[in-house]
Order: sequence, then structure tokens, then C-alpha cells
Amino acid sequence: MVSPLNFVSLLVLVNSACFVDSQLAQKESPIINTKLDKRKKILTWNSRRNVTQQECIIDIPFEDPIRPTVEVSDDNSYACTFVNHLLHRGANLTVNVTADGQVYQEFLTIPNPGKEGSGGTNLSCLIYNIRFMNCSWMPGPAAPADVSYHLYMWASLHGNVSECSWYILDSTGTRVGCHFENLDEPHNTDNYFFLLNGTSNETAIQFLDSIPFVGKDIEKYNPPANVSVTYNVSYYIIRWDNPKIRFHLSHHILCYEVDVQRKGSVSKGEPVSISPSVHPTALGGQHSSAQPGPPSAPLADGPQVCLPRRGPLWMERYPLSTRTPLSCPGTAVLSPGWEKK
Repeated sequence: MVSPLNFVSLLVLVNSACFVDSQLAQKESPIINTKLDKRKKILTWNSRRNVTQQECIIDIPFEDPIRPTVEVSDDNSYACTFVNHLLHRGANLTVNVTADGQVYQEFLTIPNPGKEGSGGTNLSCLIYNIRFMNCSWMPGPAAPADVSYHLYMWASLHGNVSECSWYILDSTGTRVGCHFENLDEPHNTDNYFFLLNGTSNETAIQFLDSIPFVGKDIEKYNPPANVSVTYNVSYYIIRWDNPKIRFHLSHHILCYEVDVQRKGSVSKGEPVSISPSVHPTALGGQHSSAQPGPPSAPLADGPQVCLPRRGPLWMERYPLSTRTPLSCPGTAVLSPGWEKK
């Protein structure tokens, strides 16, 4: 039989234990299930109880701390995304939350294991001929001789990942580029994500990530099509069609340049350059430029029109340049071949 005094003592002990458990629960961090998707660069976590404030901080060498916006879901799950920042130099992630007036922290370190200088460098990509893409990189300065690089690409944040199936090799047999064929149907919002890592029998190889490549910013255009030249005693009339491009852009933002060189001229450094007045014609999609003529030199050796001049928006001259000879009187039509420069 329990005496009244002992019963009171038992109640006190039980209530005291419950109070201690409550205190321990409040001191325990509410942050659980912290996960990092390195490919998508998304940090996620859950909270075991209500929090009043939350933030995530990314510390990357040589950059100021980054505080992306935290996305909050109804099921007490949180996420922050930092696709526009690089992780191959290493990074430290911090999650701060406030619960019951107390601040809690969770830390996560992202290393880049492998021999320093073994990873690929200078990754760049180029879309051309509407559906093809070439990427290139340089082997790391400390890469072992047997390094084999692997390039992975996905076309949206949550898209499927595919490894390059057509690698380009240098003279030593090292992978230094990739050719992608038949890209998916284009959208003006297309971003291309890449991850370059590698393998070797000698050492681990560091990875190289990149910020997303904006599709319409890495497309190189073909030269204008159907270039023709006519002469009407006073002017040369040069006409062309817009090139076919992968992404929809307003035609008025395309820039053209006509480079007129005199046939047989020894000097290639000082051609007669003309900034044409470009405007749509009634034919639709066609552009024209009227150039004064005739030139001072004999018209039999008249100038040649070279489209396009090498520039940031155009393909390299080889093999996609055109030369159209001018004569007077009459009409010159674009020859079918490409000229190697």
C-alpha cells in the first residue's frame, strides 16, 4: 500500500521527468533530413516543429556569401536553389532557423575530392545548324596521362541527364570535346546544364560544374541565305534572307555587316567596309541594302561582297562564309560553294 506521502513523491518525479523531456525537445534542433542534390544544386531540409525564421547561406571561395530565397512547403519542408553558382572550388552551406526564440544551425561542406588541377577547365559550348551542339574543354594542368573525362548534360533543372555519346579526342587520345546531335525541340527558355568529371587509374579527378548556358546566347548563326546583287547604274542592290535559327527572335535584332573588298587587291587588312541600311522588303523576311556605285576602279574588276564578317554573333568564316562577285551591268548570284578562310 502506497502512503499518501509516497504517492505525492511519485507524482512529483513523473511530472519532473515530463518537464525535462519537454526541455530536451525544445533544445533539440528542429532541422532534420538535410540533403543536397549536387546536380540540381538544391539544398532541402525538414523541420520537426514550427519555425518562425529560416535562411540558407552558401559560402564559396572568392565570393561574397550568398543567401538565396528559401522556398517553404506546407509539409514543413524547405529548399533553396543556387544553380547560378559554382561548386567545384568547394563550398560551405549553412541552414539557420529560429524556433521558440532560439536559433539553430546545420552545416554542410561540399568538397571537390581529387588531385588539385586534375579536373577539366575552360568548358564552353556552341549550338550551330539549329540542332547540333559542340562542347570543348582543356585537360587540367595536373591531369594524369590516362585521364578520361565524362561530360553530362541536361536541358532543364529537373530534366533527364545524358552523358556525351560522341567524344572528341586530341592528338594524345584524351577527351577534350563532345558533339551532341539532334537536340530536343527548342524553347526560348532553354538552359543547358553541364557537369564534367573524370576517371584515372592513378588518382581521383576533380569535377567541373558550370552556371547554366542560356540557349539563345550560345547559338552561332549561319550566314544569310540567297544573297544576290543587282546594279541599276546608280546603285548596287544587295539582297538576302535571314538565316534559319534555333530560337525565335525578332528579326529586327539581327545585325548584318557587308564587307566590300576590291577584287585582286593585295591588301587584306583595309577592305572598304560598309554599314548597310538594313530593312525588310515587301517580299517578307528578305533584307536589302543599297550601296552607291560604281566604284572608282574599273567595274570589270569590281569589288566583292563578303557575308558575314567574323563577329560575336556569327559562325567562324570557315566553312560558312559566302563571296558574291559584283559586275556591271547585270546581276551576280550567290555561288553554290563555301570559301575556306
